[in-house]
Amino acid sequence: MPTAINAAVAQQTAAGSLPSATVNTPVEGPGGGTGGIYSAIISRNQHIIRVKEKTYEELHKKCLEENILYEDPDFPPNETSLFYSQKIPIKFEWKRPREICENPRFIIGGANRTDICQGELGDCWFLAAIACLTLNKKLLCRVIPHDQSFIHNYAGIFHFQFWRYGDWVDVVIDDCLPTYNNQLVFTKSSQRNEFWSALLEKAYAKLHGSYEALKGGNTTEAMEDFTGGVTEFYEIRDAPKDIYKIMKHAIDRGSLMASSIEDNLGFSYGSVPRSDIGEMIARMVKNLENAQMAQSTADYPGTDERPAWTIVPMQYETRMACGLVKGHAYSVTAVEETTFKGKKIRLIRLRNPWGQVEWNGAWSDKSEEWNLINESEKTRLQHKIAEDGEFWICFEDFMRHFTKLEICNLTPDTLEADKLQTWTVSVNEGRWVRGCSAGGCRNYPDTFWTNPQYRLRLLEEDDDPEDEEVVCSFLVALMQKNRRKERKLGANLYTIGFAIYEIDSFLLQMHGDKHHLQKDFFLYNASKARSKTYINMREISERFRLPPNEYVIIPSTYEPHQEGEFILRVFSEKRSLSEAGGPNMTSCVISTFIPPCLLLSSLFFQPIIFVSDIANSNKELTADEDSGKDGEKNSIDEKKRASGKAREASEEEKQFRNIFSRLAGEDMEINAEELRNVLNNVVKKHKDLKTEGFELESCRSMIALMDTDGSGKINFDEFRHLWDKIKSWQKIFKRYDTDHSGTINSYEMRNAVNDAGFRLNNQLYDIITMRYADKNMNIDFDSFICCFVRLDAMFRAFHAFDKDGDGIIKLNVLEVNSLISVF
Repeated sequence: MPTAINAAVAQQTAAGSLPSATVNTPVEGPGGGTGGIYSAIISRNQHIIRVKEKTYEELHKKCLEENILYEDPDFPPNETSLFYSQKIPIKFEWKRPREICENPRFIIGGANRTDICQGELGDCWFLAAIACLTLNKKLLCRVIPHDQSFIHNYAGIFHFQFWRYGDWVDVVIDDCLPTYNNQLVFTKSSQRNEFWSALLEKAYAKLHGSYEALKGGNTTEAMEDFTGGVTEFYEIRDAPKDIYKIMKHAIDRGSLMASSIEDNLGFSYGSVPRSDIGEMIARMVKNLENAQMAQSTADYPGTDERPAWTIVPMQYETRMACGLVKGHAYSVTAVEETTFKGKKIRLIRLRNPWGQVEWNGAWSDKSEEWNLINESEKTRLQHKIAEDGEFWICFEDFMRHFTKLEICNLTPDTLEADKLQTWTVSVNEGRWVRGCSAGGCRNYPDTFWTNPQYRLRLLEEDDDPEDEEVVCSFLVALMQKNRRKERKLGANLYTIGFAIYEIDSFLLQMHGDKHHLQKDFFLYNASKARSKTYINMREISERFRLPPNEYVIIPSTYEPHQEGEFILRVFSEKRSLSEAGGPNMTSCVISTFIPPCLLLSSLFFQPIIFVSDIANSNKELTADEDSGKDGEKNSIDEKKRASGKAREASEEEKQFRNIFSRLAGEDMEINAEELRNVLNNVVKKHKDLKTEGFELESCRSMIALMDTDGSGKINFDEFRHLWDKIKSWQKIFKRYDTDHSGTINSYEMRNAVNDAGFRLNNQLYDIITMRYADKNMNIDFDSFICCFVRLDAMFRAFHAFDKDGDGIIKLNVLEVNSLISVF
């Protein structure tokens, strides 16, 4: 089951890295014409990510021209598309609908919630979302393009569209479906010859890599994939007092909604229980055979209109005496009020994805309460006595028996309000990289600060005359990416959450407007707001109301060193300020601290400052500042120190010249291998470094950095200049080698690089960690120097091409090759 960790636990200590990529997408809220969120969801003109090579239209046309039926090469009709954890004991037969029945149809009489019957897969969460989707015809047509048929221009190819982390993806499939004894194994329609629900399930399985990947989940996951909306999750025992009003507003505004019951063993439908595929298949075969025997004894007038027998999974869902099922998801299809014995009664309509097994208490299909309701009211409430999985239940019984409620809003309009509001949305993609930006929660103060950091500017308060508070309303939604698809590789959902910190003007002066906030900031500043829990769900979202100011959002996993991608969405109310800032003025601006402009450009597009220049300027500045009242005494002390250093430098100079002369030969130049010998001889005398010496590859990089004539060798002056650099970098290394182990932690590499004068974007910090850190996330001295040598070479090359000093370069092919040769 999803495991929640109270955010208060993660606040016991204090403690973010930057994302690898960021995409900020302001979108106008509802009512904003073609730019509205709602319009973006249902628009048929939105950008679609197609299949790898050709679009559905191109593939369909090709199949018709060649008179062939489409076969999907990316999701073939074999075991690889079914299960990944183990081989199945029987052989399924993949059949096209025309091989299953005589008169197949894509949709019969419109796609509706009663068309869906669950098979043996354990994806009730997905099917509950489909049932909700059928209540909104515009959304349904977005996900299930209705211009598909088994009659006109049939070519065995179908397509469906899903929202995936900010983009709409067009998933193309063939119509081969797994069967056993000529019956569909997984999802089916209540009518045997209707196939839209089975094909939709196959497309969703392809999106995640296999059918087995769909086993266990949260309804909101599929709801978001159908809409691109934002979800809210309620524990019913802790739900707000006006939860009925919230549910009513959600239904009225087209939101998708589902509820579930957690069992006494701690299992809920959102988890993936351990199960044996073989046992599941064996039970399924028995059920199918029983269903086939029962079907053969019934007399149906036509082959095509026979019902598809529903197999009720009993693997980890438990039916209670009242007819409800624990560990199971239900669609919420209506929220209504009616008058009963002179009093208002609040009712909830639910649907079981099985297509059968219903609530048998008050207000169930056959309950006595309906005898006191007139026919017109029954018609309005669509009451019917049928074993179709759908039933009414009073609100009090709903609150008593159900434990979780999930709402997917097509827009983040507050469900408590009685009027629509407009919002802006910002979409930011990022990643946690082990050893660099996977810092964990505040319980890990040494690494928490390395997590990705996002700046949030709330510029303007809500436009609500009835609210005296000067606050800005916004919603933060953090979603981890691709974990379901990577299950076959052993991936599970991480436990995730986020914290929000306020940055006042004083802190901005201390830490800089665009710089990554450091460890000390989080040690001495408490969060202004945070997610209530850290929980292992795909997405966690929370509403907040904070005063206009500057804030930082820190998304993180609960444990450090957990690597993965995420998407951070921030929805904020928008107030028109066209007279002051134009029509595009918004109340929410979100950005990362260091924008990933051009990979080699410097921060703020300023000229590059090299480490050697910084080191020299610091020395001069220190000397100037040492003068004062005690200037004479300081001067004497400084002379003594300078004299000592001079003697040391003189000794070192002699050592260099002696070693260099022995190796260089008559031309007084050395190659990479000879440089390695020189450096290692000198480094041996520095016992505190605890290094085994430089690798040959590191020395080749050094030669490339200092070689000015292209000979592949360096002379003594070039070597001396190189050694000065190494010494300045050595000081930085020692500063962060706090335990004197001869290594530094990879999380500290960001600060070390900054101290050396380099300003990098997020991708480069990630690459440095992956390239130079060992399995324990430590970087040794050789790797450290090699990294700095290459950074210096990169910045020098960039500076050479940046002739006008604006921080931007344009290169032709030859210049790119020249730049590459530097590394």
